[in-house]
Amino acid sequence: QVQLVESGGDLVQAGRSLRLTCAASGTISSVKTMAWYRQASGDQRELVASISDSGTTMFTDSSTGRFTISRNIRNRKFMAYLQMNNLKPEDTGVYYCAALGALNYRLGNRGDYWGQGTQVTVSS
Repeated sequence: QVQLVESGGDLVQAGRSLRLTCAASGTISSVKTMAWYRQASGDQRELVASISDSGTTMFTDSSTGRFTISRNIRNRKFMAYLQMNNLKPEDTGVYYCAALGALNYRLGNRGDYWGQGTQVTVSS
């Protein structure tokens, strides 16, 4: 079984910073890409940032220059972090962590796994 748990969401004022944390654990031995997605109320889920297992990062136009993404392994968990600076009201939404291309050694295949999300609200 694979679990992803996000934390760090909060209500903050515009211009402040937040750091989101994701911990992926269970029957996975590698993860190709760790990613953060955002879903605003009434909208589709959209990519915010991603980082590959080689360290290649990708950002959207809205997150470039304000957000950074990083990953590591800690206590046998695959960790991903999203540092969000100079937050804007349009950054508001539920942030989901995804482990993409994760090798599940019990199933013997790769798949994508998602967390339950953490709420970020930015007030103006």
